[in-house]
Amino acid sequence: MEGKWKQRDAGRRRCPQGAAERRQVAVKKRKERSNVSSVRRNHNGELIFEDFPEFRPNMTPKEVLQAGSFGGTYFRPIYSSITKQNYEDVWKELPEDWLEGLDIAKQVASSTYCEDVNTYGMKCGGSLEMWESSGWIVPQDPYGWFQWYCRFYQGRRSDDDERQVGRWMKCAGPKGRWRNNLIAKVVRSGRAFDNMTVSPVVRQTLQHWAYRLTREDCDAGARRVTRK
Repeated sequence: MEGKWKQRDAGRRRCPQGAAERRQVAVKKRKERSNVSSVRRNHNGELIFEDFPEFRPNMTPKEVLQAGSFGGTYFRPIYSSITKQNYEDVWKELPEDWLEGLDIAKQVASSTYCEDVNTYGMKCGGSLEMWESSGWIVPQDPYGWFQWYCRFYQGRRSDDDERQVGRWMKCAGPKGRWRNNLIAKVVRSGRAFDNMTVSPVVRQTLQHWAYRLTREDCDAGARRVTRK
């Protein structure tokens, strides 16, 4: 019996490194699918994360990418002044179905910003250098907030989660700057909450933060708007 166990152990040691790495990747993906499947929506279409109940985006990372975002450049090759490293092909860590039907070179990892990729056909957002100099980027997620969200959505938890959720709240939460900016513009224009001609730049910005204005949110926020 002892001889058989020794043979098994020897077999494991002879296992090619590539095969072992493939097994690890497969296990990781199974865990990620399990974590993703535990994310649910409430009756308003908001995503519910039990450990961060205040964090309620209404777009998944897949929906943000599939809708057309970041001018197609988010996962482009970069040099991070935070980590002092070069990064490329980071999009490969995403689940395959998130990228289904997308032109990676144009819609995901382009080095050139293309406004026509975006849902609302407008350019928005600052540069990576601006984010880094503002202190918004940390080493674990050198691309920024959306990279954090992709990993958080798949189940990763870290010491940076509270800060990143707080950033979302200030931007797209119930009292968030850009959500309420859009609501005010909708109310004052007299147009529908989903009229794409009302501030397409702000709509695109909110989409990058995994949020799309809903009728319920617009009605709730409209009560706080002073009509001019």
